[in-house]
Amino acid sequence: MKPYAAPVDDILFTLEQVGGVAALPDWDGALMREITQAFAAFAEGEIAPLDEPGDRQGCRLKDSRVIMPDGFKRVYAAYAEQGWPALTVPEIYAGQGLGGVALACVSEIFTGANHSLQMVTGLVPGAVRTLLDYGTEAQKTAYIPRLASGEWLSTMCLTEPGAGSDLGRIRTRAEQDGDGWKLNGEKIFISGGDQDMTDGIFHLVLARTGSADSGVKGLSLFICLSHLPDGSRNPITVTRIEEKMGLHASPTCQMAFDGARAELIGAEGEGLKAMFTMMNHARVDVSLQGVAHATRAYDIAAAYCADRVQGRGADGQPVTLDQHHDVHAMLAEMRALSLLGRAISHLAIVQLEKGDDPMLVEFLTPIAKHFCTEAGTRAADLGIQCLGGYGYLQEYRLDQVWRDARICRIYEGANGIHALTLATRLVQGRAAVAADRFAAFIADNATPEAVAHWTRARAALGDAAEPASKAADFMALSEWVLLRSLAPRFASHAAVGQIGAYLARSDYLGAVLSDRICAD
Repeated sequence: MKPYAAPVDDILFTLEQVGGVAALPDWDGALMREITQAFAAFAEGEIAPLDEPGDRQGCRLKDSRVIMPDGFKRVYAAYAEQGWPALTVPEIYAGQGLGGVALACVSEIFTGANHSLQMVTGLVPGAVRTLLDYGTEAQKTAYIPRLASGEWLSTMCLTEPGAGSDLGRIRTRAEQDGDGWKLNGEKIFISGGDQDMTDGIFHLVLARTGSADSGVKGLSLFICLSHLPDGSRNPITVTRIEEKMGLHASPTCQMAFDGARAELIGAEGEGLKAMFTMMNHARVDVSLQGVAHATRAYDIAAAYCADRVQGRGADGQPVTLDQHHDVHAMLAEMRALSLLGRAISHLAIVQLEKGDDPMLVEFLTPIAKHFCTEAGTRAADLGIQCLGGYGYLQEYRLDQVWRDARICRIYEGANGIHALTLATRLVQGRAAVAADRFAAFIADNATPEAVAHWTRARAALGDAAEPASKAADFMALSEWVLLRSLAPRFASHAAVGQIGAYLARSDYLGAVLSDRICAD
């Protein structure tokens, strides 16, 4: 099995040549290479070797506490000791003060090395950002340094048995109790809801403070610590660990809050607004998870196919698998999916860090989440096909890549919901300026013909009786035109031919999708 190798050069190329990161005032390419290479060495040497045994062993529940797989506690301690949790935390709170670009570099590599462990650690930056945006000074001072040091990890407690994507159905209740609050209810699908790697856990919990029928307007956000000030456990119980298809080493927990003590963060009734700070970070992170899986699948398949002799060429001499036209085409598609997915993610991240065009970021985020996560499972599936029978076995671990990648299309908003958002909320009404900003971007970067297809379709959506029925096609068309906007920026990349071949196969789609959206 090919050991994990971090794609450092590709990451930095895409940031600089495609994402336009040099426009950031504090960009330091040499420093970012040093940081990325340092984490890559740690990931390759210590994190990645735990991926396969962690998948096989999984997590277990003992006395209502989660026990992580062997070695995870040790490697997390090394991760914290090296200062990685503090990467983007402001220096005033004992952090390193680096931005989201540094986090993107580290996060992709972390996922490629060990997605399960990345899932448990990856919500800390979003929790810190939520505290910075909505916490009081006392909350910031008390909690951010403990997240930065690695003493605590964080969770995001939204989903309930009767409230998945429909957060208005949340029933976990918050009742005021003196100066604080008490939470009662049940949450499900909580990544890292409990684990034995840190002394404490910082839970962010969305709970109802309004009436039962108040919908999302009656939701507030709460800080709920795993331990009370006297060191005793807060009454939060892990009732089970979900048995999942993949991410076996990431404990996805059902949790019961039985009068758990909590404190309000932000304003009462504005919990969803505050939680979106964390959710938006998570969605960009999930995009990079898809990229990481596509990259890993390609790396395994390319190495295998370059080594496995199978059949003969036109001259009668033995050839390796990658010399066969169908395998060559599959490998080229995998490579293109990896590179183009990273390009979309990096464009969104750089625009987010610039901060001068938030509505463009609003439009790019669902595209990034959708394209990159679809690319992750597509590449894993192609990798299995490239290896044939060996791909279907566990020996080369493409099965784990596929299993781990599959959830990315579901969590942090199912991909169909992101397509619906694009075709409705971001095209019509007050938020339509997001589509205007995207239109301006593609006008500057894509061919007039490609822009015309998208512009025509957007106008048709505004007149459509049921725009939701055209959401999947509009997402596909938006991805199509965005990829053609970014492709010229790969002109100096070694894989430019593979990208060109992939895009050429779908040249016809612009007209087809536009016609379909415009049809009655």
